[in-house]
Amino acid sequence: MSEHFYDLLIQGNIVRPDSIIYNGALAIQNGKIAAIIENLELINAKEIIDARGHFILPGTIDAHVHCYSSVEEGFMTASRSAAAGGVTTIIEMPYDAPGLIGSEEAFVEKRKQLEKESVVDMALLATIKPENGLDQIPLLAKQGACGFKVSMFNTDSVRFPRIHDGLLYDVFAEVAKTGCPVGVHAENDEIVRHFIKKYKSLGTEEPRSHAWSRPKVAESAAVLTALELAYWTGVHLHIYHCTFPRVFELVQFYKNMGTKVTAETCTHYLTLTEEDMLTLKAKGKINPPLRSKEDVEGLWKQLEKGMIDIVTSDHAPWTLEKKNKSDIFENSSGAPGVEVLLQILYSEGVAKGKITILDLVKLLSEKPAEIFGLSSQKGKLDVEMDADIVILNPNETWVLDENEQHSSAGWSPYHQKVIQGKITHTFVRGKLVYDGISVVGKPGDGKFVHAKH
Repeated sequence: MSEHFYDLLIQGNIVRPDSIIYNGALAIQNGKIAAIIENLELINAKEIIDARGHFILPGTIDAHVHCYSSVEEGFMTASRSAAAGGVTTIIEMPYDAPGLIGSEEAFVEKRKQLEKESVVDMALLATIKPENGLDQIPLLAKQGACGFKVSMFNTDSVRFPRIHDGLLYDVFAEVAKTGCPVGVHAENDEIVRHFIKKYKSLGTEEPRSHAWSRPKVAESAAVLTALELAYWTGVHLHIYHCTFPRVFELVQFYKNMGTKVTAETCTHYLTLTEEDMLTLKAKGKINPPLRSKEDVEGLWKQLEKGMIDIVTSDHAPWTLEKKNKSDIFENSSGAPGVEVLLQILYSEGVAKGKITILDLVKLLSEKPAEIFGLSSQKGKLDVEMDADIVILNPNETWVLDENEQHSSAGWSPYHQKVIQGKITHTFVRGKLVYDGISVVGKPGDGKFVHAKH
């Protein structure tokens, strides 16, 4: 018998950053990974989970979640959804229904709230008040903000305001001093508003008019502006929810020039098209919008080539009351997604041979941790890292039922979708928070993750 007596031993196929250890084991002690073991005969532990034949993955980091855009959701509900979906760390957006998180005081209050309510760990983004936000940037970085989020489109003048290009330059320059990334919602405000006027009359009869009102050029033009500002200021730019291949081609062009830039796409842009809005209607209304079948195929090719840094859910769980208007333009934009991020990407990507399991953990764990300053604790299965672990059975097929999801939204754009690969366990710092049937984690189990850039 080994002299080591661990809290927990998990046996299975361990997915490391560059390799898979088949029939290995993770030893967990005091919430950390204490050892990665290939010889199982000499190990002793208080609890042993035999998951041989299953993948042992690092916990997913969903880098794009809106817990408080909808007041019905909140940390408690969103984090329960996360736990059931194998997401062990949420990176939370700063655009809350009560008001944006653009001051040190608001940030500290939100941090205290999450540690009372969250089931999984969380890092927090901050944003900028258009009128007097620059002086708060170093203070927010010091408080452990994992980055800053700004919008180039005016979604809501108070809660989700546009930062105009001149101020954007100043914001980028100030954020560059902190080492934090600054992310943008990249849609050109003038182009979108011009096209909304053009298609507004179709709102009650043609749900796809939402997609047509936000053309690709509105996205790529905004991305180019942000890239140029990043080039001149030296900031780490992150571009959120990119919807079509040309955007990633532009990002690659600027990377080749030495610009520090990363970019993401989302599960819905990899699985749904604007044609799905004919059946989903407002449930498929998302900003930026769903694109064409050719764009979906192109994004998968770019994932395979490594041109896309991360994949996120852009979890925006509006209730059906916000999605049932006959005029598509009168509905809220966004869809719930944190609970299905890992399983959709596994089912549509790994199980269908479009990406490898190593690609998956890079897109969902390792790279998000690197971008947002969490990699000293999160993002990979390695000794002394937090024991954030997901066990996934690759052989189980199941049908997604929106009534069994944990979000307050009460619906899913993937309702009745056949999924290959099922999560059987989710651990946050060695503690079981989801047992494959129920969320067993409690509010307060989650902790704030102080980013280190």
